[in-house]
Amino acid sequence: MPQQMLDNHNFITLALVFTATALFAFLAIVTLFKRSQEKYEISGNATHNAIIKKIIDPGKLLRMRFSCAMLMAAIILLILVSVNVLNPFIYVPVAIGVGILGYMLPYWFYLWKGLQRKEKFESKLLDLTMGLANGMKSGLAFPLALEATSKRIGGPMQEELAVVLREYRLGLELAESLDRLNQRMPCEDLHLLVTTIKLTTKSGGSLVDVLEKMVDTIRSRTEFQERLKNMTAAGRFEAIAMSCAPVLAFILLYLVDPDLMGPMLTTKLGWCGIAAIAALVSVGFYIINKIVTIEV
Repeated sequence: MPQQMLDNHNFITLALVFTATALFAFLAIVTLFKRSQEKYEISGNATHNAIIKKIIDPGKLLRMRFSCAMLMAAIILLILVSVNVLNPFIYVPVAIGVGILGYMLPYWFYLWKGLQRKEKFESKLLDLTMGLANGMKSGLAFPLALEATSKRIGGPMQEELAVVLREYRLGLELAESLDRLNQRMPCEDLHLLVTTIKLTTKSGGSLVDVLEKMVDTIRSRTEFQERLKNMTAAGRFEAIAMSCAPVLAFILLYLVDPDLMGPMLTTKLGWCGIAAIAALVSVGFYIINKIVTIEV
């Protein structure tokens, strides 16, 4: 009984120490990066950076990433020490790995949200082009046709068109406002549409005829992209299935014979094997994903 009370006391003390450390680290990180809100630039793909900046401020994202990394590392350390089933040699590498994962999770989450927003925006480009063509056929000027179309289109497209119209009302040329839209939401179809509108406006051609041809072009490109996505769906599924197969095999074998698979979690050699398998699986997933990702 006294030994159990001592163990409980040690566990409570350890929990308090880890909680205080995590809280101190969180406050230190928030204070350290408080003034980085306007200076921090996300490293990586420029297109992804532009997408993420539409969702969250880079400085706020940086503070969130460091806070999440420290918190997850502290939690996993607390769990490993409290369970006390692993070799202490493993504690620090596992905590670092979980910390790196925690650092990347906010970035991946907001990138996913940004890509969803971009996909919704691109899905409305055909409706935008058709609305502009029909509005100008009915006798509206291009700015009025753009405003009328924006009121009927919901989602991110309506939000971005509202920014374009607001800039136009404040004195910015409509062509420049559309260029800024193309910079905020980089897209091949939008770039083609904006370039066509600018050239036709300068040359004095029939914008209605050009927009009708653009409708056919965008529709053809959309159908091609859908066919390409369907053709590569099997490859993407294989990449995910092959990456998940080792994890599922380990879980099944551990449930069938825990004594056989136990050393994988309790010895240095076992954890080195897990790290090697994770690295090989990651490389395989990256290669397969690159093969089935076709940029047109």
